[in-house]
Amino acid sequence: MSENLYEPIPMRIVRRYDLVENVRFFQVRPVEIERALTINYKPGQFMMISLFGVGEAPFSISSSPSRPGLLEFGIRKIGVLTEELFKLKENEIIHIRGPYGNGFPIEKMYGYNLIIVAGGLGAVPLRSLLLYALDNRDLFKKIYFLYGARRPNEMLFLREFLELKEREDLECLLTVDKDDTGSWTEKIGVVTELFKYLKDIDPQKTYAAVCGPPVMYRFVIDKLVNLQIPKHQILMTLERRMRCGMGKCGHCVIGSIYTCVDGPVFTYWDVLHMKDLI
Repeated sequence: MSENLYEPIPMRIVRRYDLVENVRFFQVRPVEIERALTINYKPGQFMMISLFGVGEAPFSISSSPSRPGLLEFGIRKIGVLTEELFKLKENEIIHIRGPYGNGFPIEKMYGYNLIIVAGGLGAVPLRSLLLYALDNRDLFKKIYFLYGARRPNEMLFLREFLELKEREDLECLLTVDKDDTGSWTEKIGVVTELFKYLKDIDPQKTYAAVCGPPVMYRFVIDKLVNLQIPKHQILMTLERRMRCGMGKCGHCVIGSIYTCVDGPVFTYWDVLHMKDLI
């Protein structure tokens, strides 16, 4: 996006609306229109968002580089910075620097099946990968999107994902732990129960991407290992240790690993050797 990753770029809020309670969608573009097509990033990377006089924090990119000109984020209100972000209206200005992190190894995934498994807020970064794969549909084989939330009113991008279910080139499976409304027409149960709908998976030709609450990983990984997907083809995006984005502050260090530089995307092999990653 910028040759100088320390330089905050002024961005204008184009759209904003609540995805669920306390999680808001932000769509932004550069104030200088000519910079719009210079925004380069990979699915799985993140940006540092700042408000002068308030602070700065890392946020996963939810848009896809296959749809240039705009950046999209799903931001949960937690802390001073996000509380101030939530007060902003369309046409107001924030500042962004980045992108940071390694992102998904997209080129290595070409020609493979994709199993994308999201839980809760994990839909935010995985949406970037999903949209990229759908926009470049001829580069991938089968695509499965499995997403679980606690209740229907806690499912992010619900209308968008329900529309994706109409596509014939995608298996979109949605589930909730519990339905209090009686109007939910999709699956009910934890996200791992969706694995029974995966058919004829060639594990050697499959990549899996996972993001969700820490408790979810163990059970999802067990399912993927049971499918015999190679450990280096099971990818997890882990962002809870992010702080400065550049490995300078030391908050993201685990052993010799800087999760904001060496991650946030790690393979299952990485996690086996660095269990503190989750």
